Amino acid sequence: MKQLIVAIASVTALGISAPAFSSAGGSCHFHGTKPAAEATVASCAAQRKDALVTSGKIDGAWKAVKQDKVEQVDGKKGKEWKVSFKDPAARDKAKETLYMFFTVPGNFIAANFTGQ
Repeated sequence: MKQLIVAIASVTALGISAPAFSSAGGSCHFHGTKPAAEATVASCAAQRKDALVTSGKIDGAWKAVKQDKVEQVDGKKGKEWKVSFKDPAARDKAKETLYMFFTVPGNFIAANFTGQ
């Protein structure tokens, strides 16, 4: 009986602590080759943008910027999702548009201001 209680307590503790190991954007990790829905990619892009703001990799003003476009493009390794966020109020016009790239199943590839 004592072993059963210890086993149940251990399983419960592992179940409760698992979310502590996930990172920002952790829910946007996909396996397989099934194409992600446009809405899924849009949601993952918003999460990734917020994570970039939080980590200080992009300016905090990007937090309020809404998506401009979600489209599939031909990348170096085949089809990719390209999500753009446009900030017309950006002081540096070279950084007016933030581009994010995702695999067809929805995994993050990269973010930049060039769109390449």
